[in-house]
Amino acid sequence: MTTTLGLPDTIQACLFDLDGVVTRTAVVHAAAWKETFDAFLRERDGEGFRPFDSAGDYDEYVDGRPRADGVRTFLASRGIHLPEGDPGDPPDARTVHGLGNRKNELLLAKIRTDGVEPYEGTLRYLGAVRARGLRTAIVSSSANTRDVLRSIDAEDLFEVRIDGVVAAERGLPGKPRPDTFLAAARDLGVEPSRAAVFEDALAGMDAGRAGHFGYVVGVDRVGQTDALYAHGADVVVKDLAELGERA
Repeated sequence: MTTTLGLPDTIQACLFDLDGVVTRTAVVHAAAWKETFDAFLRERDGEGFRPFDSAGDYDEYVDGRPRADGVRTFLASRGIHLPEGDPGDPPDARTVHGLGNRKNELLLAKIRTDGVEPYEGTLRYLGAVRARGLRTAIVSSSANTRDVLRSIDAEDLFEVRIDGVVAAERGLPGKPRPDTFLAAARDLGVEPSRAAVFEDALAGMDAGRAGHFGYVVGVDRVGQTDALYAHGADVVVKDLAELGERA
């Protein structure tokens, strides 16, 4: 049985990823990662370097992961190892954290220049979810989650926020591990089997499956429907507005 929200009627809470689900920032993240990694690879390998692929490399190695994990995972795919460094490393440090901080510096500059746009279909869906009395949480690896939500006047749509800041404070491993989603369900007082996960990243799908959540919704913004299903989605939509139409 599904509700008018397109969810099983056992679902009591909805756990939303931020980038690519609530806001149109996934493309900005991908651009910031590309600029960061291409500069690093050019300096390391010369002009014949193999560029970072904003589609394949982004989806496979960094999308949805905590910043430092994204650096490690992508560099490992190229057989590159860097010292860990410190979370406070400057953006020009040749360390995992230094590269991650360089990416974040570029991301914030792009957001300041271009702003952030929400997905209107998601905001309407969130309104319907809350009108039906379901609990809501935002679950993101981004340390900028609160600022981004405030910029689109959406912070009050979520009762619980588990983001990069909270995960670091609590020592929670990021996606594809399910710990951040499990923490959000726990903070809402809802069993994972009664919570739905909304994600656009393959790492987020893996987290939803690993956490044994009651329903996993894949949001396909970039033409990866088959991959989202392969990584554990129960249903895939291009926009959350479609869920009500399928009910």
